[in-house]
Order: sequence, then structure tokens, then C-alpha cells
Amino acid sequence: MRNGIIYLILAVTILTCLWYPSALEAQEYEFVLSWPEILVLESPSGVAVDNSGNLYAADTINNRINRIQKFDSAGKFLMKWGTEGSDDGEFYGPSGIAVDGSGNVYLADTDERIQKFDSAGKFLAKWGTFGQYNGEFYGLSGIAVDGSGNIYVADSNNFRVQKFDSDGNFLAKWGTWGSDDGEFYGLSGIAVDGSGNVYVAGIDDRIQKFDSDGNFLAKWGTRGSDDGEFYGLSGIAVDGSGNVYVADTINCRIQKFDSTGKFLMKWGTKGSDNGEFYGPSGIAVDSSGNVYVADTDNDRIQKFRLAGIIPPGK
Repeated sequence: MRNGIIYLILAVTILTCLWYPSALEAQEYEFVLSWPEILVLESPSGVAVDNSGNLYAADTINNRINRIQKFDSAGKFLMKWGTEGSDDGEFYGPSGIAVDGSGNVYLADTDERIQKFDSAGKFLAKWGTFGQYNGEFYGLSGIAVDGSGNIYVADSNNFRVQKFDSDGNFLAKWGTWGSDDGEFYGLSGIAVDGSGNVYVAGIDDRIQKFDSDGNFLAKWGTRGSDDGEFYGLSGIAVDGSGNVYVADTINCRIQKFDSTGKFLMKWGTKGSDNGEFYGPSGIAVDSSGNVYVADTDNDRIQKFRLAGIIPPGK
């Protein structure tokens, strides 16, 4: 009887592996759609997704009209706001975008300030100016929001991360110039996971992980083209399971890691066809695990999902 049960378990295991190759091999991401089909985006640099699956894209250069565009999860255009300038609701080279749990949108602008809007594009607040003191910036390159509404800013040329509350009040900072743990040569992207851990992409092609107080936890990556290596790190995002997605810009691909930096998978190559990239920069993941990539030099957004294997007869 016991041997019969063992044989039955082995048979089920073999059939499962035949039906689901992903049980033995890493799953892959499949292309879902891209937009726009006509040119209404030019060099999108950053993307963010809200809790409803709507996507916000920082449309950086479009005929010198710097703006935010909002789409639903199927790529349908919903609205836009912004133009070039330095007044409230105007931009000059938006470099990063994030959305909080209430749907408020935060934009990091290259004129060294953060602007906050509601989900309809209504201006709510702003803070920041050029400089090196608390609440000042030099080379803004990314922004992220944690579950408590705290804002983390990649202050690239000041070689540091700054943390604010949702009203822009300064809370903390960490980092300095260098290559040791907790030091930066420059920051190119930032993301926060559900536990409040902060992941920073550096221009030295490594990722560093910190807790919410800035204590160093881990690092991985170096310059190159092999798995776990990068060339031109830019956007970084974290999903609900703590997996980390990186836009490996010059290698024209996306890489995925677990929260400890273990390489999981990659996809993409240089080109303009579906699933190919030419200078990917911003990246975002929605609550269903769909991945959105700002394919900057192809002037489009691409959406991917984890491929599923369907058993025979289903």
C-alpha cells in the first residue's frame, strides 16, 4: 500500500512537470501591449501606477511641453496636465514620479523641486530648491513613497537620499560620496517595498538596500552584461512580494531579483519590436504583478505579465 502511494506521488509529480515546465525552469514575462499607437509620447522618463491600475507617465520632452499623462491599465488615454515653466503645475524636465495610497502624485523635477498633485492633476503643494542643505536638491533623479506616505528622494549630485513626510517636512537623510556601503557616486533611481525598505540604483551600476532609517542592509550588481550585472541603471521598482525590477538601460533589458538580490530572470533586447527596448528608463509594477516600462527612445510604454502555462485540455 505504501509503495503504491509513493508511485502515485511520483506519477503526479512527473505529469505536473510535463504540464508546467515552469516548475523546473524560471517563468518568463510575456508582452501584453504597448501604447501609444500614434505618437503622443516623446521620451517618457518615469512611470508610476496607482491602486486602481492607472498609469502616470512623465512625458519629458514632447515639443518642449513637459507634462504628466494618465492612462488606464489598457493604455487608454485619460487626461494630462502640465506645461514647461517654473510656476505651480509647470515642469522643466520631470525626472521621477510616484503615487501614494490615496492617489496623490509626486513629481521630481530637474529644476530641483518636488510637486504634489491629486489624481485629477490639481496642484496641492511643492517644496525644494537648488542647494545642499536639508530640503534642497542637486540633480533630482527619482522619487518613491512608502505605505505611510513618507517620500524618499534620490538627490543624485548631493550623493544622498532625503526623506520627507507627505507635506514636504524634512525627516532624515543618508549617504555621501564614495563606493563603500551606504555611499554613492550618484543616484539614478529609488523604490520602497511594503516593509519600508529602500532600494537605491546607483550610476556605478549597483543596487543598495536600506531600512527606512537609512541603515545599510545589502548590495548587489556591478558593470557588465551578464545576469546580475548592469550597464546604465535607471528605473527601479518593487512588487507586493518584495521582488525588485530594474531597468538595465544600455543593456536594453529588464532584470528581476528577489529582495536579497538573488537573480531571478531577465527579458528584452535592443530593438523596436514588441518586447524589445531602446533605452528603457522608468519602471512600475501594479498590484497584479503587471510590469510597465517606459521605453524611452522608442517613445512608448510597454506592459508585460508573467506568462502562465495552461495544462493540456484546458
